[in-house]
Amino acid sequence: MAYILEDYDEVDIEQMEYSKGKGIFTYPCPCGDRFEISIEELLNGEEIATCPSCSLIIKVNYLPEDLDKYALIQEEISVQSISGYN
Repeated sequence: MAYILEDYDEVDIEQMEYSKGKGIFTYPCPCGDRFEISIEELLNGEEIATCPSCSLIIKVNYLPEDLDKYALIQEEISVQSISGYN
């Protein structure tokens, strides 16, 4: 995905909040909403989180191995939902 806008900021993935139910990382945006990027996007090499309410974007700094524990969490959730366990 090509972005013309400059990054508002760069954020380390450890600074972001992770919602395991949604598989989304979020970070507060100055507009009052939150920047969002999914675990799937990150696993596919994406590093730009967008705000759904304004045009600001941030660059998420991470190493591929930083995502391992989050990918495992999402895999466990998928297995539980398929098998009917909560």
